[in-house]
Amino acid sequence: MKLFITLLMSTLFLFASSHTEDVTKQAIVKIYTTAKIPNYQAPWSSSMRSSTGSGAIIEGGYILTNAHVVANQAFMEVQRYGQRKRYIAKVYAVSHQADLALLKVEEKAFFEGVKPLTFGELPNVEQRIVVYGYPMGGSTLSATIGVVSRVEHHTYAHSGETFLAVQVDAAVNPGNSGGPALSDGKIVGVVMQVISKSQNIGYLVPVNLVKHFIEDMKDNNYDGFADLGLGTQKLENPAIRRYYGLDDNSSGKLINKVVHNSTLAGILEVGDILTSVDGHNIEDDGTVEFRKHEYTYFHHFVDLYQMGDTVELEILRDRIPMKVDALLKHTSDDMFLVKTTRYDTMPSYFIYGGYVFSPLTRNLIVSTKRNRVKLSALASQWQESDKDEVVVLLKVLASDISRGDNNFGMWPIDMVNGETFKDFEEFYQKMEAVTAPYIVLEDKHGVQVIIDKKEAQAKQDEILKKYNIEFGKSIDLRE
Repeated sequence: MKLFITLLMSTLFLFASSHTEDVTKQAIVKIYTTAKIPNYQAPWSSSMRSSTGSGAIIEGGYILTNAHVVANQAFMEVQRYGQRKRYIAKVYAVSHQADLALLKVEEKAFFEGVKPLTFGELPNVEQRIVVYGYPMGGSTLSATIGVVSRVEHHTYAHSGETFLAVQVDAAVNPGNSGGPALSDGKIVGVVMQVISKSQNIGYLVPVNLVKHFIEDMKDNNYDGFADLGLGTQKLENPAIRRYYGLDDNSSGKLINKVVHNSTLAGILEVGDILTSVDGHNIEDDGTVEFRKHEYTYFHHFVDLYQMGDTVELEILRDRIPMKVDALLKHTSDDMFLVKTTRYDTMPSYFIYGGYVFSPLTRNLIVSTKRNRVKLSALASQWQESDKDEVVVLLKVLASDISRGDNNFGMWPIDMVNGETFKDFEEFYQKMEAVTAPYIVLEDKHGVQVIIDKKEAQAKQDEILKKYNIEFGKSIDLRE
């Protein structure tokens, strides 16, 4: 009799487990995307690309997935587990910063019989997870099991920005992107990337960033994750600690830059020691303890707040402790000289007598190896009050008026006829406003490119026609 009861209980457990898994699978979605991919080396052109990804139906009638699954999308369809019909979907909200997106499907039939997945908490190391999705190697739903290997800050490949990430050892492959990682039936992360040529090292966008994104979108406006606009330096070296008068009980990061448009400009100073954020002590290596014995980059406790909130910072100034409130108002795009990776828009450009000009973006840097070291160095620099953006001579379309200049490419420009400019728009305006016979472009080393204005204007249409270019400038400048 006891054996019968045991077997009966085991049967009931297996049935309940199987039923739970089946309910979960009903909420998993395959995403078909056709994207328009800009060509940053020829910014007037683009190509089409088809790809697939994964997603999960969550509360509110949304599909949660990665931003990179739907980036630059021109047309999208979604297909539920166990069904063959595809439904047209549209992007409702996207965070390219955190590689997250929410999709909407208008047809109510798509959601019939589905129990939306809910969210859990940030998983612990060694916690068991199940990753669902539609990776390469087949067309049906895949489920892989693994554990959480570590939780720490990591660079997100999609945006190039750094946020908390969950490393897992579950097999993750192309096509898994956007799929949910579940623990105890709840979403604890969204699959985003893998390390190539590694064995089972995959990364999830953690659930706390997902919740931040969804909370951010409740007013139908995406504000993003804030940047303090501070340059900081580790204080691990004994000499620098003695120089700033730090004893064995003090730790933090040295502030070596306060960006001119930061909300902390005029409040913090170069030479201040940032010792605490949101009540959490900052170590000399720039980390904070976010769980017992677990450390990550101190900005983690800034990322937990929404734009418009304030976060308390503690500093040492001339060895005197102080507290300041930092208003979260700007993203990293407001702070850095080179904008983060662009999506869902065509690149800006204009052509003047065959000379092609464009703002410097990370898309442009990664699109070529030409001048990569110099341009990458610019990408790490902060904006100044008189400089928000770098402009480059992208290339020179060969013609009889540009002989000798065809070797110029990816060349940063600092002045137009002896005048500096703040950004690409002002550069364009200065080029258009030149009344002198010649336009003199110059870099910070004094290297010059000289354009005969009258000759360039006369040859413009001929050059555009020769290279089969419909418009001499991007749509944002035409408007």
